[in-house]
This record gives sequence, structure tokens and C-alpha cells, in this order.
Amino acid sequence: MEVLELSKPLERMNRRYTFQDYLAWDDQERWELIEGVPSSMTHSPSPEHQRISGELFFQFRSYLHGKECQVFFAPFDVRLPELNESDGLSSNVVQPDLLVICDPNKIDERGCKGAPDFIIEILSPATAKKDITVKLRLYERFQVKEYWIVDPANQYVQVYLLKDGGYSSPVIYSKEEQIPVQLFSDLTIELSQIFP
Repeated sequence: MEVLELSKPLERMNRRYTFQDYLAWDDQERWELIEGVPSSMTHSPSPEHQRISGELFFQFRSYLHGKECQVFFAPFDVRLPELNESDGLSSNVVQPDLLVICDPNKIDERGCKGAPDFIIEILSPATAKKDITVKLRLYERFQVKEYWIVDPANQYVQVYLLKDGGYSSPVIYSKEEQIPVQLFSDLTIELSQIFP
């Protein structure tokens, strides 16, 4: 099995990589694979990113305590194999900032195999374009039911909901509002606690 030389970024682009390749890479560096193309996740999140992630995790974890659905935070591998594709050949491996999984059969020792029910990505300068375009299309294609994009700089959240196999136009919530979580009819997130 080929071991990726992480010090040679241009060589990574000459082929399509899989989850099997991904498992052989240096554990000290974080990567994502989208359509077989590796993308470095090695920049540490900012303190504001971490604070927002922690507050959202706390609100979801508090609500889900004792329930079947579980919330996880990055780094946590999500493999998105194509229909009838073996796990090792999957060319899509992402690490969302937060995710909720309601099917316990999707959770294994390597993370999640298959689409989570709910994903949150928190924008940073290094990942914003990918989160808003590439990951949005990927999550829609793999039928993630609810996708939130949190913008710390402008203090708003875009919410995408899966309807009829695709995402509807996003609903945008500002820092003074509450967001109803569609996945759970009795849960709302207070944005004043996310963006103080």
C-alpha cells in the first residue's frame, strides 16, 4: 500500500485517493477526501471557532442526553461511500465540526459510515469556500437531512433542509434569533448564546 508523502502536496493531486490510502497517512495531520482529492485540515481552529463549537456541542449534548441520537465533534471521520462501494474504496471522508447520528448502525470504531442526519460546519478563512460550495453539494448528494453553516465573522447561520432529494433555499438566522432544529421538533438553539 502506498504511503502518502505529506511533504509533497503536488504529488497528491496526480491520482484519486481512497479511505484505504487515508488510513495509512500520518496520524499527526488531519485530512479530508472529497471525490478522492485530499485537503489538509492542519490549521488549528481559532479560539472563537472553538468557543462556538463547544457551545453548540453543549446545547446538542444536553438535549440528546438519554436519547438514541448522538452528537460528535471534530476530529471524527465520516465516510460517504457510493452505493455498493466498499468502505476502503470510498473517496469521500470528511470531518465536520459537529454532527448528529441517529442510526447507531452507522457508528463504528473508525467513526461514521454513511450520511449523518445533521451536520454543522463553522466557517474559517481556510475552509469557508469549501464549506459553502463543495461540502454543501457533497452533503446534499449523500442526503444529509439538515446542514448548518455558521459564520462567526458576520454572526449568522445558514440552514439547509433536505426536501424532495435536494436542499431548499437556505434560511438565514441572525444572532438575535432562535433556530428551530428540524430534526427534533422540540429543540431550538439560542443564537444569543452562540454569538454573545
